[in-house]
Amino acid sequence: MDEVRIINIPKIEDPRGNLSFIENDNQLPFDIARCYWLYDVPGGSRRGGHAFRRNDEVIIALSGALDVLVDNGKERQVFSLTRSFYGLYVPHGIWREMRNFSTNSVALILSSIEYDDSDYIFDYEHFKSQV
Repeated sequence: MDEVRIINIPKIEDPRGNLSFIENDNQLPFDIARCYWLYDVPGGSRRGGHAFRRNDEVIIALSGALDVLVDNGKERQVFSLTRSFYGLYVPHGIWREMRNFSTNSVALILSSIEYDDSDYIFDYEHFKSQV
């Protein structure tokens, strides 16, 4: 679980509005191959509920807030994402579940590989047998 961590994203403060940015080779431990976002998540819904064999991700609450449960098969930890200048780095081999989305929240996910359905582990018991 030591690899799962909050990454500080640069924040340039300005009276006209703040600006944050991410550049390959600077803030992330991988080059971005894909990005996607979650929005209009109904109250009480959960997203994720899987692990990856190869894909690493950074999860950012661009707007609103959400909780991310991470699990390495032995211990669990919950991270609350509430600010757009923090990202949660979740390496491959970690089970993740996003929940408690606030109203109108938007979560941006940056991935280290392009989409590959064979990279997903959806069965928790199978996941635990792999670690």
